[in-house]
Amino acid sequence: MYDVVINGGGPVGTGLAIDLGQRGLHVALVERYREPQPVPKGQNLTQRTVEHFRAWGCEDELLVAHPIPEGSGIGGMTCYGSLLTDHHYDWLNRARVADYYACANARLPQYATEAVLRARASQINKIDVFYGWQGEAFTQDADGISLEIAQRHGDGRQTLKGAYLIGCDGSKSLVRQNSGICETLSEHNKLMALLVFKSEALDDLLKRYPGKAFYNVLHPDFEGYWQFFGRVDHGLSWFFHAPVPLGTTKGNFDFGAMLTRAVGTDFAFEIDYIGFWDLRVAVADTYQKGRVFVAGDAAHSHPPYGGYGINLGFEDARNLGWKIAATQQGWGGPDLLRSYSDERQPVFATAAKEFIEKFIEEDRKFLATHTPDDPDFAKLWQGRSQDGDEVLAFEPNYEGSGIIGGPGQPSARGNHQFTARAGHHLAPAPLADGRGVFDALGAGFSLLVVDGDIGFAQAAKSMGVPLEIFTMSAQAAKSYGSPAVLVRPDHYVAWAGHTCEAKETLSQAVGRT
Repeated sequence: MYDVVINGGGPVGTGLAIDLGQRGLHVALVERYREPQPVPKGQNLTQRTVEHFRAWGCEDELLVAHPIPEGSGIGGMTCYGSLLTDHHYDWLNRARVADYYACANARLPQYATEAVLRARASQINKIDVFYGWQGEAFTQDADGISLEIAQRHGDGRQTLKGAYLIGCDGSKSLVRQNSGICETLSEHNKLMALLVFKSEALDDLLKRYPGKAFYNVLHPDFEGYWQFFGRVDHGLSWFFHAPVPLGTTKGNFDFGAMLTRAVGTDFAFEIDYIGFWDLRVAVADTYQKGRVFVAGDAAHSHPPYGGYGINLGFEDARNLGWKIAATQQGWGGPDLLRSYSDERQPVFATAAKEFIEKFIEEDRKFLATHTPDDPDFAKLWQGRSQDGDEVLAFEPNYEGSGIIGGPGQPSARGNHQFTARAGHHLAPAPLADGRGVFDALGAGFSLLVVDGDIGFAQAAKSMGVPLEIFTMSAQAAKSYGSPAVLVRPDHYVAWAGHTCEAKETLSQAVGRT
């Protein structure tokens, strides 16, 4: 009998298994592919995501998994018409929020990220991995779940039993569909092509844009939908996404001409892979049904605009992991597991509406209104970058959730501050002993204080809640704007202030109210 069975061992499923296994839970991880699939996707990892890898004990391994040549950079840019244009601006500059996080952002193909996570999972004896197996059906009752799994290439079958089942099994999730969880779709009726190709010539052409690793081409013919280039192995291999006519197949379309047009000149290349996907945005109406949960693409899917998918999926894992552990270990209250969907579902819903689809709408409007023939086009084009606030404004938070309280509601939109605010990510700051806060935070709750424990030590002991207490530096207290900060296991602020009824505050944070 497992504590948790996870169907789907991609990056989110494996990250969640690590999170649970490190907390002492017995986990079964079912993944149909024996090896990570060599299709580059999910490449842009935010600073927050790298914090997850630090918490999971594999940050260093992540940073060396896919070396980037010195001086190459991982920035992005947006071009008008083609790559070789006079009109371009920097895009998605995550360096603007670097100071608010403990780690630097990273860029590597998803298969490299998966390899790091698989290696880490293999070090945790609480995780049993079933590579080459896939879930076929499941049942749940008041006491637990049963997942029937089958060998993908073979006749083997067996049943895994657990307290909870989590579907991390992609946008066509068996777990989501068979649990009765509905999803809301925003259909765009667009077929997208994914090409993976080699070209040293393109690397030579793009040396005019130093420090860039991904390139978004906006052309009026595509009505706001992107043609998107990204580096895989710097100097040699690339991926390319673009809309193609409905009904396109590998054999009835000139992909070479499409590439050449998007670049803006003839260049030598060799296509290694052609795939297709439907452009749509989907979000599950709830992320929980009884003892069944969904996370990652099983809960939300969208086009790869802005790198939000994999990063939001990892945050699902961090949010859910500690809550299941707290419930299984007896210190989480009856409202804690419900808070997973209450906090995470609105975050993706607002991310989809206010960031992902907003990009398409704003780009479509601009392209329909302005052309390079306009005398002020260059100024207007650059102004799009200067006015863009997507990096600063993308600050997922849980204001107003049932275990945070207060006004507001969970959202992907917020603002970056060092001030410690309930429901928001904790910013880095030094402790009194010289360590950084994120070098000290453990797997349970943490109380950062200038002096004393204002009642939290006794409250935590009486409730069985794991709590560590750290003394802040004067600089940290000033930065956080508070002499006391209670931090959740996922490093979001549960409470900040001068004094409170500690047991009442902690009870709310663990879902006991």
